[in-house]
Amino acid sequence: MEKEEILARSREENGGRDFYGQEVEKQGNGAAGIAMAALATAFFLIQLAAGGGMNWGLYAIVFCRPAVLAWAKWAKLREGRQLSLALACTAGVALFSICHVYVLLGGE
Repeated sequence: MEKEEILARSREENGGRDFYGQEVEKQGNGAAGIAMAALATAFFLIQLAAGGGMNWGLYAIVFCRPAVLAWAKWAKLREGRQLSLALACTAGVALFSICHVYVLLGGE
């Protein structure tokens, strides 16, 4: 029996609920919380040291959670949609992070 057949049968037997997917999401949520806290702390300390400026870091934090969740789901489930979402959100985090640090270091 193929993996997809087993998962489909499991969902059917459990009223459409995907318990494995829920467990993967739960594990990803924990990692997302840690990642968000670390990123927020880093931006707070950089902004404090530099004396302020436009806080693009908040946007990076907003994109961080879905990025981490999508990466966690993709690592376990290997779904193309999750990989696309993970890459897009990671690009958002990187872009806003670069903007945030640029402003803090004296850019516009």
